[in-house]
Amino acid sequence: MKKKAFTLIELLVVIAIIALLMGILVPTLSKVKDKAKRIHCQSNVNTLSKGWTMYIDDNDSKLPGAMINTQDQAWVQSPPSNATLEQKIQTIRDGSLFPYVGNAVEVYRCPADRRWKDPSQEAYRSFSIANGANGETTWPAAPRNHITAKKYADIQNPAMKYIFLEDSDPRGTNVGSWQMYFNPAGYIDPVAMWHGEQTTLGFADGHSEIHKWNDPIFIEWCELSMYEPQRFNFNLEVPDDEMTDLNYLARGFPCKSHLN
Repeated sequence: MKKKAFTLIELLVVIAIIALLMGILVPTLSKVKDKAKRIHCQSNVNTLSKGWTMYIDDNDSKLPGAMINTQDQAWVQSPPSNATLEQKIQTIRDGSLFPYVGNAVEVYRCPADRRWKDPSQEAYRSFSIANGANGETTWPAAPRNHITAKKYADIQNPAMKYIFLEDSDPRGTNVGSWQMYFNPAGYIDPVAMWHGEQTTLGFADGHSEIHKWNDPIFIEWCELSMYEPQRFNFNLEVPDDEMTDLNYLARGFPCKSHLN
């Protein structure tokens, strides 16, 4: 018996159904993949935050150094000029925090941060520590704006004070710590928004969370540092009607005290 073949119309209908299903499934799968990366990133920051508290417990409540290029016991070391990707990874292994995070370099990177595959940047580390948590004291912004915490007791309300931030330094790696201005408040460094307009933060009590940003000028500036680093300029002044994100970062900035 002669088998009946598909007609052209039937084939077109099948193709249309497949295309419709793909149109439904692909965005859904993409969202699932993005969510998995957010969960993975938050887990990494949680590990770093808990490792940070474990280091403090073992070191008479002293904080590890946040300023990587000038301090002993810095949480990671400073890479040499024109460092290779492997040299940048080695600075993680040489940091004071490494034994407290299971000797695992991958926890220092957000899985959504693909700069390590970009030959122009080769940035492996995705996170920085806020300067107020035992960071730089000699740079003009630090003594003018705040007194850095040296011990855990210097940080009041640790559950409200972030230590780790996703950092999109356009140089590929933040060569110091994450900085901002006070009195008046203002931005110096950007944050990374690898999860849409959101950033993973790790707090002084050891927990982590993903924070959603609101102010368009701040979001645009941070995205410029991520995707067009050659056009990025540090320091950002914002209008009075876009202070939501700046106020959040100012309230959560970890330090011993702010200078008036």
